[in-house]
Amino acid sequence: MTSLPAIPFHEIAQSLDGSFHSDILTRNLYATDASVYRKIPSAVAFPKNTEDLRKLIRFSAKHQLGIIPRTAGTSLAGQCVGEGIVVDVSKHFTKILDLDLTKKQVTVQPGVIRDELNSYLQEHGLFFGPNTSTSNRCMIGGMVGNNSSGTTSIQYGVTRDKVVALKTVLSDGTEVEFRKLKAEEFHGKTTLDSLEGNIYKELYNLLSDKEIQSNIRKEFPKESIHRRNTGYALDSLLRHELFLGAEPEINLCQLLSGSEGTLAFTTEITLQLDPLPPAKSAMVVTHYSTLEACLADVAPVMKHQLHTCEMMDKVILDCTKHNKTHQANRFFVEGDPAALLMLEVRSETEEGLDRLLLELTATIEASAKSYANPVLYGDQIKSALELRKAGLGLLGNMVGDRKAVACIEDTAVALEDLKDFIGEFSEIMRQYKQEAVYYAHAGAGELHLRPILNLKQKEDVKLFRKITTEVAHLTKKYRGSFSGEHGDGIVRAEFIPLMIGEENYKVLRKVKSVFDPLNIFNPGKIVDPYPMDTSLRYEVDREEPQIETLLDFSDSEGILKAAEKCNGSGDCRKTEHAGGGMCPSYHATRNEKDTTRGRANVLREILTHNDKENKFDAEELKEVFDLCLSCKACGSECPSNVDVATLKSEFSYQYQEKHGYSMRSRLFAHNTKANKWASRFPNLSSAVLTNRFIGQLIKKASGIAEERSIPLAKKFDFAGYLKAKTPTDSAKGKLVLFIDEFTRYLDTEVGKDAIDLLHSLGYEIELYFGESGRTYISKGFLRQAQALAKTNLAALSAYTEKNIPIVGLEPSAILSFRDEYHRFHLDKAKVNSLSAGSMLIEEFISREIDKGKITHEDFTLDSKTVKIHGHCHQKSLSNQKVTFDMLNLPLNYKVTIIPSGCCGMAGSFGYEKEHYALSMQIGDLKLFPSVKKADKETLIAANGTSCRHQIKDGTHRDSYHPVSILNRALKNS
Repeated sequence: MTSLPAIPFHEIAQSLDGSFHSDILTRNLYATDASVYRKIPSAVAFPKNTEDLRKLIRFSAKHQLGIIPRTAGTSLAGQCVGEGIVVDVSKHFTKILDLDLTKKQVTVQPGVIRDELNSYLQEHGLFFGPNTSTSNRCMIGGMVGNNSSGTTSIQYGVTRDKVVALKTVLSDGTEVEFRKLKAEEFHGKTTLDSLEGNIYKELYNLLSDKEIQSNIRKEFPKESIHRRNTGYALDSLLRHELFLGAEPEINLCQLLSGSEGTLAFTTEITLQLDPLPPAKSAMVVTHYSTLEACLADVAPVMKHQLHTCEMMDKVILDCTKHNKTHQANRFFVEGDPAALLMLEVRSETEEGLDRLLLELTATIEASAKSYANPVLYGDQIKSALELRKAGLGLLGNMVGDRKAVACIEDTAVALEDLKDFIGEFSEIMRQYKQEAVYYAHAGAGELHLRPILNLKQKEDVKLFRKITTEVAHLTKKYRGSFSGEHGDGIVRAEFIPLMIGEENYKVLRKVKSVFDPLNIFNPGKIVDPYPMDTSLRYEVDREEPQIETLLDFSDSEGILKAAEKCNGSGDCRKTEHAGGGMCPSYHATRNEKDTTRGRANVLREILTHNDKENKFDAEELKEVFDLCLSCKACGSECPSNVDVATLKSEFSYQYQEKHGYSMRSRLFAHNTKANKWASRFPNLSSAVLTNRFIGQLIKKASGIAEERSIPLAKKFDFAGYLKAKTPTDSAKGKLVLFIDEFTRYLDTEVGKDAIDLLHSLGYEIELYFGESGRTYISKGFLRQAQALAKTNLAALSAYTEKNIPIVGLEPSAILSFRDEYHRFHLDKAKVNSLSAGSMLIEEFISREIDKGKITHEDFTLDSKTVKIHGHCHQKSLSNQKVTFDMLNLPLNYKVTIIPSGCCGMAGSFGYEKEHYALSMQIGDLKLFPSVKKADKETLIAANGTSCRHQIKDGTHRDSYHPVSILNRALKNS
């Protein structure tokens, strides 16, 4: 038997202007999406232009390889995985090409992010209506491929309704534009001697057949269901006069929308836009004791002109209770509802809004099925919708192997059928002893229904198929669409013949063969599909790998399951424009390996498939963790709370235990010892480090970037300084001021200002000198960090037992008590007490403001402008509002928070020569421009020692700890 010749990937790689990768790391990164499937591709390409795409398509045709188009890769049905070449256009095809204000149309490349497009359009009073829950990272190409819809579809329609024209590359490499055509233009196309001409000719021949027309109209989902993605949208084409419909123009974009990249590869998209929604809005959130009562209210409330009609059930709501980001967004939830509806009305005037609100509440009250109906306005609505949009990702935060599985989650039925459909669906779930999840677009007749299954077990894989099959039959009974908005992909394509009939399915196959005779475009999707219960992310009935870790991952049932919590929803692929700070390295590089998802996926792959004794011994892991700044934003912003910073610490420890610890890592990890020594001879150490020749020599020897300044150690007698203070009467209370390793030896002025401020405000202060272990944690020296944690816990427990607050200045130090100390296998009760009793100084002062112990009367009436940059760990483990509240104590201080993510320094990261450029690039995304725009009189507040250092190096401006700013604002200072 002769072996097949190797595919000459080097030839295509050398011919592209973009990049091409066939290494195992990149292939593993693209083996999964947000679905339950895993298929390792042959290669991954990042085309730079249309010519690259043409080369890739011709190469794939020659070597019989599939082309799998991909943008953000958040597909729930498995559209974005395959064994051919994954073609990722999210990196280079990202331009907004043209805006026609007269026609209200915009032309974009497929890698443009939906929210960023709307941000661009806002000043023109326009927007693109379809709005998925992933709108801050999903891309227009993916939305066209899936025919996405989202929360706004009841008012603004689905993507298919908005596509005006598509420029594409066909399967033979030719470029073709699809747009509206009159009948004579259509017929003219059929005469072309090309693949394009053959497409028009064959479609006309197929759809002119009266029997085919009859079958389509009879078997396809009801036309009143506007979310219909089952198969190809042949029913949409029948609306045109060519096929006895009423519409005078036909547009094959209707067919390509929702085709999941199986017919052509799109390079440009022209969209029809809408005027911005009415400015005034209100949302009634109806609460129900039963799901049945909630569903019964959908049809009555939809008689109103709602802009939103979304549902969340108890399972989703319970997920939000423990999510750090979304706990605050639950403010409107009253009691413990079984389900709730979010009903939004909009108007251009307050009077109009009041009228709409009155009419809607009258309907709700007449129904009398809800027990609470709070009304939300302004930012409250935004927070509520963020809670709803988080639903998908939050489902992935279920501990253990049982997960809410996306298989039947996309059913859409006519509104009048919704209650009965859900009733029968619930009965099916009861038969299978399932607690299903109900949430999403109730007003569109679509609920995301998910069974809870463990797809690592054979029996649950069988249930996966059985439940999907039974619900498919139920959906067919109501002539619903089995794929409402998330597409057929792998999980539902098998059921298309059932949903539309075998004869119609034969027509779909003919359509596919006309467009793509060699079956290179996304094979295995829509027609001739992959089996829905194979190629799963996890090997069924596998023997679970036994992985020993130093850190405690029992809250996730081990480190492997901590990585497996990532469900691929791609929240980490949002850019710096979306707000938040997750994955700052991705913001700069736009590489999948630099996302939380990428790192979790590679860790899962390696821990599962690495046969080495030390499963962490893999260069692929070293590469994906290399650019992680350990900012901890993923710990709060990732809906599944995949904490990559902690995963990286464990990896760094395990890898270095095998390969040894480098001199530079030792230098940074033991940095406090060096600073302690240098602080004894501050003038000498400063002279050495600032000497141009010696300083550069030290940097070169230790792998520090030559451009980076080095902080200088200082000497200060904190205890003596405090002792010299006049004693207070301690009426306001006692606290322990934690003088951490950074404050003690580098930022002594911050510690001095804290003593001055707290003493002036009347607090009794006791000092605790300690090393938090932050430098050890960040470099993977976990045994040393654990020893320090044990020492600190023993000493500080004496204070927490007496409810004496422990107040810290450096976020990365004090917040380690709240974070990593829980993972060091220490006394849980004592760690919990330390975690609860320790706080940032801003948190302490904010708390005292709330108690009325600190007021504006203690502070100056002078005017100042202050801009705050918050530390990443504060954003993740606390909040920036406490700093904002503290600096607003002086009545005439104008305080704003810079909407920046990570500063880019991240402790040692920004010092390292190979990371310096990226560090500065991250700072330059948002932070540096904001600081540079501020006038010289504006004070820049930054509570992180690394942040202040980065701001100085990046903008040549000084920034100050908030404590220092507030101390100078005291009336008597």
